Amino acid sequence: MDDTLSITLHFGSWTLPMTIKRDEEYVYRQAEKLIKERFSFYTSSYPGQSTEMYLVMTILDIAVQSKRQETTNDAQPVMEKLRLLLTEVEAALNKK
Repeated sequence: MDDTLSITLHFGSWTLPMTIKRDEEYVYRQAEKLIKERFSFYTSSYPGQSTEMYLVMTILDIAVQSKRQETTNDAQPVMEKLRLLLTEVEAALNKK
């Protein structure tokens, strides 16, 4: 069985044919949906801009969200270890 899939993403009048891994179709469809939602938000919030400006706004918005998520995910393992250490310290103090 072939593990690739040909899909076409649609953005306004543009189409983007792609060959992707079959198990990643959902991620690509969700990305397409997110791009359309953010683009629509900027076109309605800032009328009169060029298509290029709306694209830049959309890309920047999604990139900032991605970086925020990356930062949150990077801190999560450290926070878990700190919680465990705090629990151990509190337990040791309570024994005394």
